[in-house]
This record gives sequence, C-alpha cells and structure tokens, in this order.
Amino acid sequence: MSKSLGVAVIGAGMAGRAHAAAYRVASTLYSPTLPEIRLVSIGDVNPEFGALAAKRFGYERTDSSWQAIAAADDIDVVSVVIANSLHREVVEGLLAAGKHVLCEKPLSDSIEDAYAMAEAAERAESIARVGFTFRRTPGIAYIRQLIQDGTLGEVLHFSGRYWTDYASSPTAPMSWRFKGGAGTGALADVGSHLAYVAEFLCGDIQEISGGRLSTVITERPLPLGAVLGHDHAAVSDTFEPVENDDYAAFSAKFEHGVGGFEVSRVAPGHANSLIFEVFCENGAARFDQRRPAEIELFLKTGEGTQNGYRQVILGPEHPYIGGGLAMDAPSVGFGQNDAFAYQARSFLEEVAGVPEAEALPRCATFAEGIHNMELLGAVAESAAAGGATVTIDSSTTISAKAGS
Repeated sequence: MSKSLGVAVIGAGMAGRAHAAAYRVASTLYSPTLPEIRLVSIGDVNPEFGALAAKRFGYERTDSSWQAIAAADDIDVVSVVIANSLHREVVEGLLAAGKHVLCEKPLSDSIEDAYAMAEAAERAESIARVGFTFRRTPGIAYIRQLIQDGTLGEVLHFSGRYWTDYASSPTAPMSWRFKGGAGTGALADVGSHLAYVAEFLCGDIQEISGGRLSTVITERPLPLGAVLGHDHAAVSDTFEPVENDDYAAFSAKFEHGVGGFEVSRVAPGHANSLIFEVFCENGAARFDQRRPAEIELFLKTGEGTQNGYRQVILGPEHPYIGGGLAMDAPSVGFGQNDAFAYQARSFLEEVAGVPEAEALPRCATFAEGIHNMELLGAVAESAAAGGATVTIDSSTTISAKAGS
C-alpha cells in the first residue's frame, strides 16, 4: 500500500466541489485502511474559482491548467469534473502521465471520444473509472439487495423520472450545458443517472423505443462574466441558440420487465427530483432523492385489505451507512453529498490496493461509461426516427464489456 496519495480535482464548479469535499472526508470513513491522503490541488481555468475552492476545502494550491496537474510529481489521483467535450483531452493526458483518473459522467460528449478514452485506459498502467454516484445511495443499493436476494423477486416494471429546474428560466445564461447534438442536454445530464440506476436494479437494457426529445427554450443570453455551475449570473442582450434537449422521454425493455423514463431540466418546483418505483413479483419499492434517508417498501404479505407501502428509515443495517457515518446511529440522516464521499473512498481503496473483498464496491469502468452513452445514443436515434425501436447490441452491454 502506498505511503501517501496526493489528490487533485480538475473543475471548481458545482460537482467539482462535491468531489473536493469527498476526498477530504474519505479517509475518515470505515476502518482506517487508507494511506495518508494529501489534498494537493484544485485545477480550474478560472483562477478565482480555483483559489476559492482550494481555500474552502483545504487543498494546498490551485493550478490553472490540467497540464500542470499532469506534470506534478506530488499528485497521484485526479478527478475530472469539467465540460463533457473536454474530457477526452484531459483524461488521455492524465493517463499518459501515470495519474489515476476518476471521470465524471457522461464519459464524453461523443461516443467516438468515449471509445478513444477507453482505449487509453486499457493501455494505461494506472486506474481509470467513471463516477456513477447514485449507485452509492444507501436506499438505491438496498432496493437492489432486496431484488437480488429474492425478497422483491424478479422485476416486472420500472418507472422513473429525473426532473430538475435549473434551466426553466429563459434568462438562465448560455453555457456548455446548452451546446452539443441531440441527446447531450437533459438526457445526458440527468438521464444518464436515471439509465444506470435502472440497470443497477433491473439488469441490462436490451431495447429502446418511444424516444422523444424537446427543446422548449430555444435561445439563451450570453453571460457577462464567468458562470459557476447552475448559477443565474448577469447576462447580456446577445442570445445564442440552444443546441440540445430540455426534455427527454423513452421506454426500455430489460431481459426481464420493461420501463418508462422521463427527464427534464425545465420542471419548475423540482430542483433535484430523482424519483422511481420498481415493481416486482413479490412487491414494489419507491425511492425519492428528496427524502434520501428512507425508502417506501411494499411486500405482498398478509390480508389484501392491509397491504400497502410502508416507510423504511435507513440506518446502520443498510448498505454504506454502517461504519460510514461519524454518528453511526439509527435514523441519522444521509444526503447526496455522502454518496460522493463513498465514491471517493471506493476509488482511493482501489488505487491504494485494498483487496476488493475488503473494500466498497468498485467504481464503474470506462466500459460501463461507454455502455451508458450508447443507451443515450439509442434514445436520440429513436427520437430522430419518430420513436422507433432501437436494439442495444449485446456486445456493448455492461456484462459483455466489463465482465460484471
């Protein structure tokens, strides 16, 4: 095991700050099996954003280029949390420099670049993973457990939506999030999460149909200065066209069961609403990210007049929570930021050489990142063809490409 690991985060925006905070607490979770974690650098092309994040989260310095981080001898592990279109160049450069890389989803903005990144990862001696953060949510992991151990049994039907409202105002400033081809908007931003959550629970998706993409706010004003995350900064009177989708919907066929999906970035009143129900042969389960410390569970037992969903409060006996919170006690709250900490812990464990049997579940591979992107591409293809059915090539499924 390494004597110490130096960490950097490239990107000081909303998700970048979540990664930075996660590395700060990762070594405090579970048994102290990690080597010393050194918080070295926050990289951002905007020096002000980088300096503020470095100071806030206790990193030693800030760097204004990814090349400086790649060349730094005191950095071993790097999270890449920047615009999707920039992922390939940065990830390939970091891997070539021998850094271990955790890349935010989606893997890239084009499938061609994603495949190139995966090839670079195969050649590299270091570890490359992609962040599928919601796999770390205790409630979602517990529902998966209930399906796999037979309590809920075989999946019949999945129904999920991920509604957000960060783009619901026509005066929200233009940014990289509104650029790119069909399927790179709400579908890639939040639909990617919903897709891998569904497969985490229900298995590989085999077909996509009924694809629909819609852009309801067709132009946005240019900002007067730098924009951080989803901030609504001051804007000019110059507008540029929105190039991708505000809304997406589709249906999916799993090996067992079917599913319906709806995602939006223009849903006022829903700042961050990942909500799903999974219906199974022995019952059903419901999850709402706005209430992350609980799930609702229905098991078909007892008299029909008494059946119904019941609230299950998550605690130390459920995935990730036991030993993973400073106050490890029943009904102590859990939030989305904790999932980033579990993700960082998992990545650091793998880099440090902690045996898989003694570690948290590993982070997703680049092969899984490619599969996730191909699902989104199938939705865009279906939408372009008026909702036609698109078959997912079995060679691109998670099990075929990742050996899982």
